[in-house]
Amino acid sequence: MQGLLRRSLAPLRRHVLYSPRRTLTDRPRFVPPAQLQRWPQEEDFEDPVYHEADPERAAEESESEPEDMEESDSEADPEQEAREERRKDHAPPKEPPSSPSFYSGRAAYYDQLAQIESAVAHTRSALKMLQLLPLPAFARAALPVRPAIWKSAEEMGGDLGVTMTSSRYRNMTRLLGQLNEYLIIASASNCDELASRTQNLLNIFESSTKQANLTRGRRKTLYTDQMGRSYTYGKRKTSTARVWMVPVTIPEQELEVVDLEKVESIDEAAALVASQPDRFHEPQLVPKSAILINNIPIGEYFAVPADRERVVRPLKVAGLLSAYNIFSLVRGGGSTGQSGALSHGIAKGLLVHNPDLGDLLRRTKLIRRDPRMVERKKPGRAKARKGYTWVKR
Repeated sequence: MQGLLRRSLAPLRRHVLYSPRRTLTDRPRFVPPAQLQRWPQEEDFEDPVYHEADPERAAEESESEPEDMEESDSEADPEQEAREERRKDHAPPKEPPSSPSFYSGRAAYYDQLAQIESAVAHTRSALKMLQLLPLPAFARAALPVRPAIWKSAEEMGGDLGVTMTSSRYRNMTRLLGQLNEYLIIASASNCDELASRTQNLLNIFESSTKQANLTRGRRKTLYTDQMGRSYTYGKRKTSTARVWMVPVTIPEQELEVVDLEKVESIDEAAALVASQPDRFHEPQLVPKSAILINNIPIGEYFAVPADRERVVRPLKVAGLLSAYNIFSLVRGGGSTGQSGALSHGIAKGLLVHNPDLGDLLRRTKLIRRDPRMVERKKPGRAKARKGYTWVKR
């Protein structure tokens, strides 16, 4: 078997096939990248290097060249030839890029950054011309505060169409902060035109939730309506209470003036007092008030005395136990949460009617919303911390 294989491979050993050497003419002609998207032109075929690369095609073209020339001479249009020459001589120039930072890959970001830098430089030069910069330390400390809340990095990146990294966002906010400082100076110095231009630019980058963020954590201004009612809102656990409080008005009793000089004896005075007791006794100083919860009196709504004591505690601390009629709507939670929410709303209502009670109610922590909540149940436990009964045997 080996002998047969050796005899079959013998001719191949005698006639070794060598690859022909590639010359310069065998290599394909180099085509610039700008010409890859267009069809070959006549200039390409007239290149001697092209004909050397393909001698057979060159011979065919040389044989057919006279016929083609005669046909082209017969069908040539002088206007078209002149048009082609003008087109070759006056090639349209390349259009410049739309942005100076076109080759950076983030043209929108750098263009916006350049505009902000230009606005900062122009505003600074204008303030220097008005002799408003540099400001001394005491003048800078007396300037009003204008807090600025900018858009987040994701919002800015979405507006510009680029990925806003932390360094780019830091550079953008640093320039916006300088522009905001110049806006404060221009507004304080009554430079209305400069301030309006700067304000229009800063409005583009300010967050839409700026007012909500600035008012967060501030206590709302409470007031009484035309009828003297106050409206407050109380919370405790998952319960909420809306509370309306109206001061109790004591009706004035019109008593007839009795001339005591006409009373001659004690018996006549005693008879006069006995016949008309309302005229000589003092009016009732303790007014009658009501506390209605969901149109139900407090005694019927809260059956547990501790809940009722929790509701009236702000009134007892302020010494105004029967001074207000209270109407409330309570929702959510249980009796403990609802009574706590109602107490919170009543304390805030007392502060509306009598602001002098603010220190007293704050020291007793009645105005503060109680943040304590029910601890959540844990897995493996009966409640938050209670364990199941375990018996060893």
